[in-house]
Amino acid sequence: MSLFSIILALAIEQARPLSGVRVDHWLALHAHQLEDWFNAGQRRHGLIAWCVGAAAPALFVLVLQEVLAYFAPLMVLVLNVGVLYLTVGFRQYSHYFTDIHLALRAGELDRARALLGEWRGIGADRLSSSEIARLSIEQALLYSHRHVFAPLLFFAFLGPSGALLYRLSLVFFRAWGEQADRVSPAFALFSRQAFRLIDWLPARLTATAFAIVGDFEDAVYCWRTQARLWPDAAAGILLASGAGALGVRLGMPLPSDLDQDNRPILGTGDDADADFMQSTVGLVWRTLVLGLLLIALLWVASWVR
Repeated sequence: MSLFSIILALAIEQARPLSGVRVDHWLALHAHQLEDWFNAGQRRHGLIAWCVGAAAPALFVLVLQEVLAYFAPLMVLVLNVGVLYLTVGFRQYSHYFTDIHLALRAGELDRARALLGEWRGIGADRLSSSEIARLSIEQALLYSHRHVFAPLLFFAFLGPSGALLYRLSLVFFRAWGEQADRVSPAFALFSRQAFRLIDWLPARLTATAFAIVGDFEDAVYCWRTQARLWPDAAAGILLASGAGALGVRLGMPLPSDLDQDNRPILGTGDDADADFMQSTVGLVWRTLVLGLLLIALLWVASWVR
């Protein structure tokens, strides 16, 4: 049923995708409300807020799943598809990438800059076409992992409660852990620690999948030699492996008024352009197909036993 639930949820999401901006808005309001209730500037307050906002809903879904499995087994399918539809956003953000790609193809640089700025929430007025393509590929690799592959992995092993736990952990990591200038560091500490722990294995599995479906040798080389240079360890692994798999150079400094983060070079290939953006689409789809095949094999193996 898990494999069928995934395929059905992805099909529905392709036909009627949710608005990623709208979903993020409501989830951000949820995080800010919990922050207002519990933030007293200490780590234990962040732990309590995270448990109330992420662990408790996931536990509720787990209990609901067990109750439905006992009294109404067919309703488990509805629960699975509903949770996946809300947590797996294959097309929630892909329209940004697609529109930027089309704008670069058409030579509409100003439109591409505006779209990228809206997507990242940071101005992009001074970026060249290569820099726009590079940042778009980085966003696509990270978003495909955090909004597709990782929640699907958690669903495959833990059911709908796992997918929900991952998505909510990501929400609190972004709302608290990445907002050091707004949220007290002690309160945000647990959200960072929890997400890094939860994302440790999925990030490495996604990076491995990128290598398998792309240029394996270069992906592994970039992973081993460049990933540790990126400020965020998990993002560094994903971007280094993806860059090597695609044969493109990512990272690299940007104009100082647009991005202050340390951005070492990732990858050993050519400069990013619209053609590499098309290759990124292929890499993401091949990774998804590989993941579905592995889940199908696990499903068949469970029936054989």
